[in-house]
Amino acid sequence: MNQDIHARRRDTARAALAAAGLDALLVCHAANRFYLSGFELHDPQCNESAGYLLLTRDGKDRLLTDARYEDAAKRIWDETLIHIYRAPKSKDIAQFITGLGYAAVGFESDGLSHKSWSEFEAGGLSLAPSGGLVEHMRRIKDEHEIAAMRRSCALTHAAFAAAPDMLVPGRDEAQVAWELEKYFRSNGASELSFATIVGVNENAALPHAVPGSTKVPEEGLVLVDMGCRLDDYCSDQTRTFWVGKTPSDRFRHVLDMVREAQEAALAVMRPGLPVREAYLAARGLFERYGQERFFTHSLGHGIGLETHESPSLGPNSADVLEPGMIVTVEPGLYYPEWGGVRWEYMILVTADGIERL
Repeated sequence: MNQDIHARRRDTARAALAAAGLDALLVCHAANRFYLSGFELHDPQCNESAGYLLLTRDGKDRLLTDARYEDAAKRIWDETLIHIYRAPKSKDIAQFITGLGYAAVGFESDGLSHKSWSEFEAGGLSLAPSGGLVEHMRRIKDEHEIAAMRRSCALTHAAFAAAPDMLVPGRDEAQVAWELEKYFRSNGASELSFATIVGVNENAALPHAVPGSTKVPEEGLVLVDMGCRLDDYCSDQTRTFWVGKTPSDRFRHVLDMVREAQEAALAVMRPGLPVREAYLAARGLFERYGQERFFTHSLGHGIGLETHESPSLGPNSADVLEPGMIVTVEPGLYYPEWGGVRWEYMILVTADGIERL
């Protein structure tokens, strides 16, 4: 990605720093660090970081990392503004940042463990919790991001077109998930957005079912929820299939209710709409059928560098739809004794409405 894009994002974030009364922000969350710098979208594992970005009001942003990533950092960042920390890591970072002389330094409280925060404090670095600043920016996608997400979404559409040939009776859920993953990787995806969900019959009643040994039946339903990462951006879609010649009456009825609820939500979605109103439109449809208790999750979520981003399309959300947001709309009904049906679109909020990606 063009580094000018990241630089413009950092300049926008500086205004938010000033509004928050901060001289600097220690960006701890990997996706936020990548969004602002282009450095390392993925940290190695949940308890290990590839580094931090110190975003500053004076524009002298620093990239902090360890020796493993030194060469990678130099390829995208001014070498004079890179700090390679050594063990003990927290003490080294604390001393480096305090030495820069910034009075008020914030940190992403949802991206740093209490243990790490305590070690920084013990090293003499006083940090003020300041969550959500970068996430708020990431909700609105720029032209580059929208183009990347169109490509990611298109590949997922292609995978779903190929999926019926993979739903072979006798093949188990895990095998189907593997065939879908191979399709994504063979067609340009760098990885999955998340572990593919394949749920047969009763297993489809689990919204986040883990593919196992249950086999695709000669006649029955299969829920598939999948997405890929292409050009760094995620896709996420769900379809529920009937395998066999004749879908059951119950399957047809449940699918019709789910698709009708989705259309009810889409019909009201537009810039300026409180997010909860879209959720309530879908839930209201289920209430008409007396099925609302089987709709057990929010209507959807934001998506971008991560599969789940702000805003959440739930009943308690205070967010409002804005142009440039990309969200999922995925109502579902789940019956433990029978199965579940979910149908999911990705939606771009435009200046005057919405677009289905």
